[in-house]
Amino acid sequence: MSWANLLPLIFLAVMGLALLAYVVLDGYDLGVGLLLPLADDAQKDTMIASIGPFWDANETWLVLGVGVLLVAFPMAHGLVLQALYLPVAVMLIGLILRGVAFDFRVKAPTPYKPFWNGAFFAGSLLASASQGWMLGSYITGFAGGALGLAFSLGIAVTLPAAYVLLGAGWLIMKAEGELQAHAVRWAGRVLWPMGFALVAISAATPLVNTAVVAKWFSVPEVFGLMPIPLSCAIAFFAVRWVVTHPNVVKAGYGWVVFASTVLIFVLAFFGLAYSIFPDIVIGRMTVWEAAISTGSLTVVFIGVAITLPVIIIYTVYMYRVFWGKARALTYN
Repeated sequence: MSWANLLPLIFLAVMGLALLAYVVLDGYDLGVGLLLPLADDAQKDTMIASIGPFWDANETWLVLGVGVLLVAFPMAHGLVLQALYLPVAVMLIGLILRGVAFDFRVKAPTPYKPFWNGAFFAGSLLASASQGWMLGSYITGFAGGALGLAFSLGIAVTLPAAYVLLGAGWLIMKAEGELQAHAVRWAGRVLWPMGFALVAISAATPLVNTAVVAKWFSVPEVFGLMPIPLSCAIAFFAVRWVVTHPNVVKAGYGWVVFASTVLIFVLAFFGLAYSIFPDIVIGRMTVWEAAISTGSLTVVFIGVAITLPVIIIYTVYMYRVFWGKARALTYN
């Protein structure tokens, strides 16, 4: 393969990595925000503290992913944001609201603290639901009609539920005592609804994007791809086994919930990537058609080759430094 054909694939991989990292890393802190109304005041402080050192850095991956789309694939960027202008605006409002509420809730007078807790929840809900809507619209190729809207609405509901499971898994690892026990129960309650919704969305995807049928259900592809749904099923029941056996969590295996949920996200991501490749805008534009000139990509490649390792090293270092059980927030 020539350098001109390889470069767009490299940038597509970088963009995919950035968006996957964002969904997983920011997904759990969005999930914690969605769970906030279910906890008491002391537990809310611990929940916020569990994501405090990480959540700003987690959003760096979103900036990187959108930045690569803008710089390397500007024509696709224009089509995507034109079609998703409203949900993108809603997502940004939600992220801004979360950021403001995060700082104000610990500094505001006691009577106003519930308001900022509610604002943090509302921001988390707006951001996660709008991301689900954008994903659904993208999979349908931005097609209108009742079926496309229903599909987008289904993912707008399913993705927040998946984030809640991810957030509960995070709290199982980071919390202790009563909050950890609550997190186990929260994970158990959301597991089956999320599972059924995920299966329903998977079954509906071929209806809204007929190209998926040929890629997944032809022979021998169907046999080669079988490990993806099987692995998802194994991960799902691993979560169920842990949340229905509290002694397993006490023995130190609560991390299985988070790890298994992450595995489901990763497998779903690769399944989607396989379904739509080589298109970057489904049914409209391939990755090579959307890319800028080879000379320009080469220059950008140098910058990405420097920036990406720095972000990865920083992220790993940050999680290593701040790993451990969470404690309530304190401000001097």
